[in-house]
Amino acid sequence: MLKDKTILITGGTGSFGKCFTRYVLTHYEPKKIIIYSRDEFKQWMMAEEFKEFADKLRFFIGDVRDVERLRRACEGVDYIIHAAALKQVPACEYNPNEAIKTNIHGAMNVIDAALDSGVHKVVALSTDKAVNPVNLYGGTKLVSDKLFVAANAYAGVKDINFSIVRYGNVAGSRGSVIPFFHKLIREGAKELPITDVRMTRFWISLTQGVELVIKALAEATGGETFISKIPSFKITDLAEAMLPGCGIRETGIRPGEKLHEIMVTTEDSFTTYEYDKHFIVYPQMTWNNRQKPDLSGRKVEEGFSYSSGTNKEWLSVEDIRELLAGVELEK
Repeated sequence: MLKDKTILITGGTGSFGKCFTRYVLTHYEPKKIIIYSRDEFKQWMMAEEFKEFADKLRFFIGDVRDVERLRRACEGVDYIIHAAALKQVPACEYNPNEAIKTNIHGAMNVIDAALDSGVHKVVALSTDKAVNPVNLYGGTKLVSDKLFVAANAYAGVKDINFSIVRYGNVAGSRGSVIPFFHKLIREGAKELPITDVRMTRFWISLTQGVELVIKALAEATGGETFISKIPSFKITDLAEAMLPGCGIRETGIRPGEKLHEIMVTTEDSFTTYEYDKHFIVYPQMTWNNRQKPDLSGRKVEEGFSYSSGTNKEWLSVEDIRELLAGVELEK
């Protein structure tokens, strides 16, 4: 599927972009991967890290806010992975206009550039925070998701489709709880702060996120939202796994924070199908005869929701400890 294809990754110097690039270059034979981002120093660092693949990589400085630059970058591109976003919740709350420019206007620009440039597939990364959003970041990503689903209406006779991949915080990612606890433990902490002892989260690795994107590239016909079936864990169990016998200091839930991650809402249940290792939320509208969903899965019951708090699969303290051994903390 990816053999001799040209792939563009927006926000490609981030943790997902680097993991996706290495995975694809190791398992497939793409013609070229274009890293599109606005930080030349991170591009230089990534080029150093991927020296052995230099003949397959191109680094393109640009911002998703600049549609003309995107159009230039999209020339000859087969697939786009849209990973660029302002993601830090407090930063988005304090800088709402900037979050809108990148997360919403940037999404519109990616869609327009793809439609104008002969791109065949676009997969946009979403987040659990776009589901019933309670903060600005989640609100902007909800709009972004809606834009990418609706973009299929503008495909016309063009051989292009747009789909979404949704997951929560990746284990070990910057700003998440694992590196935060790791820092406190390294500094000699004997107790760990938890905003609410009832809190749960899903566990997903970067590689699992990459594999879900590749599944979307292979199977999407337009408008689907792909969601991995992954285990849940309690934050208190994570604390015990990282610092056995530690004390817990409850600090109170933060603005914009949820007790549980939600990936599929009860409202989505009407068009959600369950497969062996994932769910797909299908669009409520179809715009062309190429949008032929694979309904071989099992339709979920009306009122179903997929939440880390009510998940069927849970990690024990020992399970978490084993998984932590393979977590590479994002720098």
